[in-house]
Amino acid sequence: MRIGETYRIIAILALIGIPIGIAAGAIDALFGRVLLAITAFRDAHPWQLIPFLALAGVAIAWVYRRFGKNTGRGMGLVFDVGHGTESEIPLRLVPLIMGGTWITHLFGGSAGREGVAVQIGATLAHWVGRKLPLRDVGNTFLVCGMAAGFAGLFRTPLAACVFALEVLVAGRLEYRALSCALTASFAASMTSGALGLEKFEVPLAEALAITPASLAQLCLAGIVFGLVGGAFAWCLAAAKRQAARIGNPLVRIAVIGVALSVALLALWQGRYAGLGTNLISASFSGEGAGGIFVWDWALKFALTVTTLAAGYQGGEVTPLFSIGASLGVVLAGALGLPLELTAALGYAAVFGGATNTMLAPILIGGEVFGFENLPAFFVVCAVGYLVNGNRSIYTGQTRI
Repeated sequence: MRIGETYRIIAILALIGIPIGIAAGAIDALFGRVLLAITAFRDAHPWQLIPFLALAGVAIAWVYRRFGKNTGRGMGLVFDVGHGTESEIPLRLVPLIMGGTWITHLFGGSAGREGVAVQIGATLAHWVGRKLPLRDVGNTFLVCGMAAGFAGLFRTPLAACVFALEVLVAGRLEYRALSCALTASFAASMTSGALGLEKFEVPLAEALAITPASLAQLCLAGIVFGLVGGAFAWCLAAAKRQAARIGNPLVRIAVIGVALSVALLALWQGRYAGLGTNLISASFSGEGAGGIFVWDWALKFALTVTTLAAGYQGGEVTPLFSIGASLGVVLAGALGLPLELTAALGYAAVFGGATNTMLAPILIGGEVFGFENLPAFFVVCAVGYLVNGNRSIYTGQTRI
């Protein structure tokens, strides 16, 4: 291919990424703002809503069984399209996943939101790509949409772009999608921001000097966070296998939903319900370790695994952020690292350990907490990536 033709394709893909990002960002803004309102309403009325989590789950499972066809596979379907074993993501996935996630959170399910955003972006972009007369672009538009969905929700365009490039195949970057993913990420982030979706960020007070002693401390932190992230991925897969032994999905989600309602109300009246943003806020509240219990991260871990294994809709990333941040608060003293920095390192590295990615969590650390501590994030996330056991919450991820 002549160099002029190469540049022409790069430019075309970059331009196409802009409207894809705008569309994904607009939907993300709607989804995210409604979800925040739902979360606030549930937090104000836990005893009126959480007891009905099982009934809500049955409704979700019935709708997916009746209308969803293969959309219930969620991120698994996205990965199969990315690897070429499936050819289409039905557009009906978008309203189904949005509605299912809103219901899950309204009634207290411990789940995330990024899976929704990534699936929305991937669905829209893949649909656009199938309509365009472009050849030999492979999964470029799928990757572009994944980046746009992530960026529109979290408003971290650099991390979103790299996440989409590296998550399909662990150890390989989809560089041919770079121009499209980059423009889509920034367009989505700017659009959702313009529509009122706020970005979570906590600038850290000071940068950690890298010395032999601090390097050893960071390596220890990376080992712990990587193992916890890998354990989350392993436990989630195991829990889904065990839950599948209840063959009927309606019965499965009802039985597990009842147990979840009891646990969520018994454990501090919904402290572990929903996204886990309350634990994230407590980790960076300035109260030291006073706002976080030693067991917060473990209970959030267990309840999120149970919620997702039952079949409730959402994602894993925001709960992973909360697990990592609250674990970091607990470990800060033992590791001899500043509390807020350790919480920030856990926020990024547990996410990396669970998704089997390295570059995206490093950039998450920079975009959320400031780039002054980028060397610390690099060390911890790199070590976490090395020790996570090559496990991922995305079972469709290919390893090389």
